[in-house]
Amino acid sequence: MELLFLALLVFLMAYALGSGFPVAFALPGAAILSIGAAAGAGYLFAGNPDAYFHSGGPSQWLSAGVTNLRGIYWEVERDTLIAIPLFIFMGIMLQRSKIAEDLLVTMAQLFGPVPGGLGISVVFVGALLAATTGIVGATVVAMGLISLPAMLRNNYSPALASGTIAASGTLGQIIPPSIVLIILADQLASATDQASTTRKELYSEATGELTMPSVFDVTSTSAGEMFLGALVPGLLLVGLYMLFILGFAFLRPHMAPSVPYEGERDSRFWGRVAITLIPPLTLIFLVLGSIIGGIATVNQAGAIGAAGALIMAGYRLTEGQPRSFYPALLAIISLGAIGFAIANYDMNVKAVDSAEDVTGIYIGVAGAVLLILALIWSGLRALRIQNTLNGVMIETAKTTSLVFVILLGAAMLTAAFRAFGGEELVRDFLTGLPGGFWTQFIIVMLVIFILGFFLDFIEIAVVVVPIVAPILLSDPGANITAVWLGVMIGLNIQTSFLTPPFGFALFYLRGVAPAVVKTVQMYKGVVAFIGLQITALVIVGLYPQLVNYLPNRTSLLSETAPPPRNPGLQYCLMDYVNDQLQAENGGSTLDAIARARTLDLSALPRDLSGDLEKSFDQAETAVNAVGEVFEAKRIEDEAAVAYRPIRAEVRRYERDIRKLDEKIEDAEVTLRRGNGSEQFLANLEERRAAWDAEREALRAQIPESWPETYETFHALVKAENDARNSYARNADDAWEVTAFAVATLEANDAFAAARADLDAVRGIIEGSTAETAEAAQDEIREIEDLFEEIAGAEDVEKALGKARRALRPNRFDQAKALDEYADAVEAYEEQVEWRAASAPLLPDLQAYAEGIREVVGLRQQDHFTREQALEIAACSSVHRDLSLNF
Repeated sequence: MELLFLALLVFLMAYALGSGFPVAFALPGAAILSIGAAAGAGYLFAGNPDAYFHSGGPSQWLSAGVTNLRGIYWEVERDTLIAIPLFIFMGIMLQRSKIAEDLLVTMAQLFGPVPGGLGISVVFVGALLAATTGIVGATVVAMGLISLPAMLRNNYSPALASGTIAASGTLGQIIPPSIVLIILADQLASATDQASTTRKELYSEATGELTMPSVFDVTSTSAGEMFLGALVPGLLLVGLYMLFILGFAFLRPHMAPSVPYEGERDSRFWGRVAITLIPPLTLIFLVLGSIIGGIATVNQAGAIGAAGALIMAGYRLTEGQPRSFYPALLAIISLGAIGFAIANYDMNVKAVDSAEDVTGIYIGVAGAVLLILALIWSGLRALRIQNTLNGVMIETAKTTSLVFVILLGAAMLTAAFRAFGGEELVRDFLTGLPGGFWTQFIIVMLVIFILGFFLDFIEIAVVVVPIVAPILLSDPGANITAVWLGVMIGLNIQTSFLTPPFGFALFYLRGVAPAVVKTVQMYKGVVAFIGLQITALVIVGLYPQLVNYLPNRTSLLSETAPPPRNPGLQYCLMDYVNDQLQAENGGSTLDAIARARTLDLSALPRDLSGDLEKSFDQAETAVNAVGEVFEAKRIEDEAAVAYRPIRAEVRRYERDIRKLDEKIEDAEVTLRRGNGSEQFLANLEERRAAWDAEREALRAQIPESWPETYETFHALVKAENDARNSYARNADDAWEVTAFAVATLEANDAFAAARADLDAVRGIIEGSTAETAEAAQDEIREIEDLFEEIAGAEDVEKALGKARRALRPNRFDQAKALDEYADAVEAYEEQVEWRAASAPLLPDLQAYAEGIREVVGLRQQDHFTREQALEIAACSSVHRDLSLNF
């Protein structure tokens, strides 16, 4: 019966959408009606309103929908949605202020003489507008009104012209900043949590371990990472469009002729080009550059974009008038002042401790005030001239409301879909397909592509993604990243604007196109561009590095980059270490260890020299463990050829058994409680018996040799993991001792300079009384902290600590404090002696540390070097199969 009400849910939603009922009400309405119908039918026919739900009851699932509604606004993690109105405002303001029109006219004049130049200029401007607006309707309408007549006048094929404009207008869906990417990031954040839980359950059931290593976990994403990941695929799509138009123009020049510029390409022309291009490009740089550089969050970048669009509108709306550029110049001066202050002064108000810092604060405040004045000035102009600001704000409110209301309705629809077991049904269907992840992924992409014929991108993103994303992300065999999945879905959704019968870009263009352009010609024109979008989809699918590399690179090069010992980086770190050893050929790391063994360490304290000698053995063990890791990996890969199909078959049986276990458990609970009529309970008992028989049949199909096969292969996996752990353990211990020894000898001068402070302690103790004990303790504590900062001086620091504690007011003991101080002096004298004797060792130990840093010491560094970060980023961009660990 659950399937019946699931079908009712889908039918109600499809009927409401097809009849033109508002999406915002069609989605939650279908959910409420179907849940109500299931509850009523259960009460009437089974005596239990919960009877026809996959799990739970109507109140639970209605409250789940309400909880999801609250989550849209109340979850702190979902604050990224704040960026949506900011980017919408930016796009509409640029379109209303005719900056988009200027771009089209100027680019047409610039590229016109090139074969297919008008089409290339449309693509170029479409990419620029996509990076500044992201509003498909505004972009298509603007280009349709300006470029389409010009292309037709110059004998362009109507199909090519309309297809180019419609396709270029959709670039705003994939080139950041994009509303689609923000929504996808929001949906994928919760999908990642579900996928992580599912993967942990899979690991626990497969291995019996209670916890899964974090290196096997699902990687989440954010709007900023989505923007970074979509940048290269977006540019790839732009390149494909341009190459197609250029090739078309060479093959059929009469259908895409060149258009010579009739005017003079003088300084005035190039000045106009500069005025038209530089501000939008600067805005793109500020918005995307601030995100890529880690300077601003997506919300902050959205605010930058909105402010920049308002400044640009301020001078464009008053073009030709005196002082039209004054607000923009004032904004530039203010930004220069703020940048100067940040670059030359400490701008932390709480840390101000000098007149120079106060000067920097004043400069920053003055710059901020000037920037606010420039924004107010530009805003007043936009409000006064054609009431532009009022219109932009109204359109922004309408579009933002549309997006958020659909998000809210989709939250209820998703809850209802899960109530009737829809998610389980989809999961069972996808996981039951032969071919593994890629079959599942292709089916999902095909469904999204087909849905694009009928639904808008928002409905697809908020209805389909929460259902299928957790299933795809949880697969340890593919181990895809959320950002790659989001970009792939974004590229696919982009085609929904071009595919008939409801291709919105076609509707927008049809509304402004002249009658000479037939609708059939427009449909024909977009076919090639749909093919190019699918081509880009295939390329990005085959080369995930195009998506993953830039987010990884930015993360590893940022100030908040994860350290080398981060668990998620260990596979790639090991690959890097192995590459370093392979590049050495002669074994320079082992040579450094061998030279270190010849050092005379007798001048060092016995415990330190003993630790160093042990660390040389550990360093060599770590180097050898690298080879053991990859030898174990080679043996494991060879054995995996025969093991993988057996594992897949057994895991499939086990998955089906788990489903039956859940059904049987739920049935037994219902039978024990007696919820329902006698007929209902009798039928449920029959089904439970049938499920039990089916479960036993599945268990019988698992090969008897499976436990032995699993243990044999798991031993190979364990050998590899043990070798990895051996490397990590020995490398860490070896480097910590080496780094400590080097730091200790490098601190010889600081240690010697601390003698005067140590001598002062005696006077502090002798001059103290029970009444002044607290002040004396504070003075000694400062000297204690001084020795704490000196590497290797722990024994002196500890003795001083005991002396300080002997001066506690409630247990004041001056004599004991002096005895402890004497121990501190004795420890100091001993260190002075051995530090002086071992000082010649420092250059050799420094050379040894440098010799093993890249191989043995890499995990213990504070951060990667730039070269290391780039190597690790490239390695992490490839999806690594983890299924054999499950």
